[in-house]
Amino acid sequence: MAEFVVSTVVEKLTDWITEEALLLEGVGDKVEQLRDKLQWMQSFLKDADAEQGKNERFRNWVSQIREVALDAEDVIETYIAEAASHSTWNIAAKLINLYWAGKKIGKIQSRVQNISSQKEHFGITGTAREVHEGTSASPNESLRWWRQTSPNIEEDDLVGLIEDTEALLRQLSTMEPRRRVVSIVGMGGLGKTTLAKKLYNHSDLKKQFDCRAFVYVSQDYRRRDTLQGIIVEVNPDCNIQDLKKLQEEELVLKLHQFLQEKRYLLVLDDIWETKVWDSLQSAFPNGKMGSKVMLTTRNKEVALYADAMSEPIEPQFLTQDESLELFRKKAFPETNEMPSNLEKLGREMMAKCGGLPLAVVVLGGLLSTKSKTEEEWTRVLQNIKWRLISEKDRVPAVLALSYNDLPFHLKSCFLYLGLFPEDSSISKRKLIHLWVAEGFLPQQGEEVAEGVAENCLNELIDRCMVQVGTLTSLGRVKTIRMHDLLRDFSVLKGNEECFLEIYGRHKFESPTPQRTKSRRLAIHVEDKRYVFLKRYAPYLRSLQFFKIGHAEIGFIYKDFKLLRVLDGVPAQSRALGAVGNLVQLRYLGLVNKSDFKHARSLKSWARFAFELPRSIGKLKNLLILKLENCIPDVIWKMKNLRHLFLSGTNPTNLRLDTLSNLRTLKNLGSGRWIEDGGLVNLTNLQRLKIVGLKEANLNSVFSNIEGLHCLESLSLEFRENESLPPPLRLSHFEHLRKLHLDGKIVKLPARREFPPNLIKLRLLNSYLDQDSIRKLERLPNLQMLLLGAYSFDCKKLVCRRRFPQLRILHIEDMRNLELIVKASAMKKITDLKVSRCSGVSIKFHGDRYFRNVELLDNSSVELSLRN
Repeated sequence: MAEFVVSTVVEKLTDWITEEALLLEGVGDKVEQLRDKLQWMQSFLKDADAEQGKNERFRNWVSQIREVALDAEDVIETYIAEAASHSTWNIAAKLINLYWAGKKIGKIQSRVQNISSQKEHFGITGTAREVHEGTSASPNESLRWWRQTSPNIEEDDLVGLIEDTEALLRQLSTMEPRRRVVSIVGMGGLGKTTLAKKLYNHSDLKKQFDCRAFVYVSQDYRRRDTLQGIIVEVNPDCNIQDLKKLQEEELVLKLHQFLQEKRYLLVLDDIWETKVWDSLQSAFPNGKMGSKVMLTTRNKEVALYADAMSEPIEPQFLTQDESLELFRKKAFPETNEMPSNLEKLGREMMAKCGGLPLAVVVLGGLLSTKSKTEEEWTRVLQNIKWRLISEKDRVPAVLALSYNDLPFHLKSCFLYLGLFPEDSSISKRKLIHLWVAEGFLPQQGEEVAEGVAENCLNELIDRCMVQVGTLTSLGRVKTIRMHDLLRDFSVLKGNEECFLEIYGRHKFESPTPQRTKSRRLAIHVEDKRYVFLKRYAPYLRSLQFFKIGHAEIGFIYKDFKLLRVLDGVPAQSRALGAVGNLVQLRYLGLVNKSDFKHARSLKSWARFAFELPRSIGKLKNLLILKLENCIPDVIWKMKNLRHLFLSGTNPTNLRLDTLSNLRTLKNLGSGRWIEDGGLVNLTNLQRLKIVGLKEANLNSVFSNIEGLHCLESLSLEFRENESLPPPLRLSHFEHLRKLHLDGKIVKLPARREFPPNLIKLRLLNSYLDQDSIRKLERLPNLQMLLLGAYSFDCKKLVCRRRFPQLRILHIEDMRNLELIVKASAMKKITDLKVSRCSGVSIKFHGDRYFRNVELLDNSSVELSLRN
């Protein structure tokens, strides 16, 4: 995968040539020549992956290309960082920097020339694809052989899939006048092909269709072969030699004419792209009523493209018991029984497989050849990750297919997920911010960087490379997860490409010779000194602490000049004064350690809270800043800042009027910054949360945010004993979707005074009277209502009608309340959540369908559903 590294470096050099032309003055021509030479090498490496496993000379040559590309990136980025840090009057320092950069670039050019000449010296000519021709079967061809065995499989080899089988049977059995497409979608190794074969051989379906065909498509799709394969299966009497004489369009016509009067079932296994469907669908007529095409794919986009009206079936991972049942069949094929002394070890192995059928089958097949002793099985368990991922076997080969099909920017996004600890629930918002800071996202028209990042994440989800973890209350992705084997695969690939390293329980998870040249390092365990980090200083772009001890890490701020991401470091470090040296930082996340959080007195808290140095103002490239303590009034210098998360304890006289790129501002107290233009100039702001509001500030807040047309989420938290006075007019906020009000509301606005497109409303400490519910139920687009502590100052609430779009009702921290919902109110409600409540009675009249009802945190609730 040297092409991944080279293409990444080429893209960076191209960006620097155009964006940093002034800083590159004096070496710009050399950088451009170097870029062109690496670009030539990149074109050769297009098909290098398959050959590396077979040709030692070629593998060594490719490794040299990877290393010189990484060195070129280091030299040029270091030069840019040094040039940017020198003041305009320091001519001597600039000249010295330019001299040494020129010499280093010259040496790299010589190395590139030498590597280029070695290509002919080693007898490597043409492209990698040409080198590969005539060699033994490629990994893709091996997978084709594995999958193209007869579709007549044994029912005993199938485990689980009962619900999926029934759902597919229902779809395949419908009698509709036009041909329909039924799809099975899931990650590699999940059992899509097995499920498709099971349906293909189902006795009821055999009787239902006049003719059937099962063909394997794959990444190596050849239209002619696929068409011929279908024709031969649906019409065994045809002459194969005659078919070979026909043009492709003649094959399309012949198949179309044959199927025209038939009720047919065609299975297209392993389709990767929508253009494959485009090239075949004209051969599939409507046929007789009930004709079907069934396809399997790893990409949900392909399934929906083929038939948007058909709901794809997505097989679930095996349960622990189902995994063990399949494992027994493969590990003990003769008896299908597992000795009791091995069952515990077997279950531990199944946990590592994560319910992926292919991994279970491979592991079971391996252990069927081993002695059935606890010692032998323990050895396999201890090395299970290596056996499942590192061996040149079906599991890594199947996972590699999905990875290799990704464009380069999605490969970066996928590998990046390997930085997070195993079984992590990864915040979508944080991940998007990290991707934006890393800078490896492509420009997509006028789409902002965060939008591009979300598109990339959605594509990884559609390709089944990432799993949705949790959803927001309104059904959007909130967190994601990664299957353990895919995560292991990303770490392995990330190590190979010097993309990432993990410092974990076993120190470095996958040691490699080039480890210290890795661009990203994640720390998963505490360490006493972290001295091992020093050798990473010239190379590291991202350093993330998921756990951190009390060791002094001040050297990071002095030596790690190329860092773009620094997350999870203590805010109270004495060495933080040097943070201004990290001028390339795009993402800075500072956290408070336990000794800071448990300061013994308010005085000591204040001493810690104001420790952030003014040198933080030097970080002019910063895009995302997350703090849990106070910041001096230098933030106005960070004009590229896009997301600012504060603690709520910051001074209220900060200057913010220069931050026109800001999109998120959270937890800043109200104060002079509002009146001084700090709010009115934040014209790109989408999410705003102001805390500690006074009644006197409210008019200023609303008058200043009138021009913030991008605002989507607004949260206002008032000081204790402060109120929101009437009139409270929000109707001009057309883009505002979410509103959170924490404080006493003297008079709730009328319906026409609320944001017209409001879909989520949270009220807390508002002390509303019972008649206020009538105003809320008239909001036309409200989908979610959260009523918190003291939101209503009454013992009984009656919803008589309306709430036309409300789907989610969440009640929290309420006491002694009776809520009655009449039959004509909340007709679309599907989710009810009650948290930390006591003495609450909720009665629904009329027919209801609840998808989800949750009573959390010892809530004492009487719930009644009356028809």
